[in-house]
Amino acid sequence: MVTYTTNIYKFDKKGEKSGWTYIEVPADIAAQIKPKTKVSFKVKGKIDQYKIKQVSLLPMGNGSFIMPLNGDMRKQIRKKEGAMVTVTLSEDKEDYKLDTELVDCIKDDPAAFEMFSKFTKGTQNYYSKWVQAAKTDATRVKRIAMAVSALSRGLEFGAMLKEKSRSI
Repeated sequence: MVTYTTNIYKFDKKGEKSGWTYIEVPADIAAQIKPKTKVSFKVKGKIDQYKIKQVSLLPMGNGSFIMPLNGDMRKQIRKKEGAMVTVTLSEDKEDYKLDTELVDCIKDDPAAFEMFSKFTKGTQNYYSKWVQAAKTDATRVKRIAMAVSALSRGLEFGAMLKEKSRSI
């Protein structure tokens, strides 16, 4: 476990990362967490007193990484760009578990299950995390239904969201 203090940063114009809020994980710190790694990996620990797990560190070159801070993380730590945070990290070796309700519902629809089964583990995790990020039970149920419906019709995640935005 490694503990250090860092600032919260925000990308201005940086391609796909434009507008992202993040913290830096310098090369020497990353090497203490997972030596000789230059690819993305998961960590667990704390940002200030907010517990995190299954959070990805993204490589930025020269052995350094960033940890994007999503809206929920920022809300929990109650800090914005420029603020200082104390970070405690270690590698999170636990495998991510797919949302059981999502998987059960997908299994009930053979076409959806066939489509979902073709996806990589990372893509399956993306669907699951999207469902788990719902703030209310109603939204969670709606997202599961959307995913099953889209998968059963052969739509991938992006197409599903585009279809949803056209119906609004």
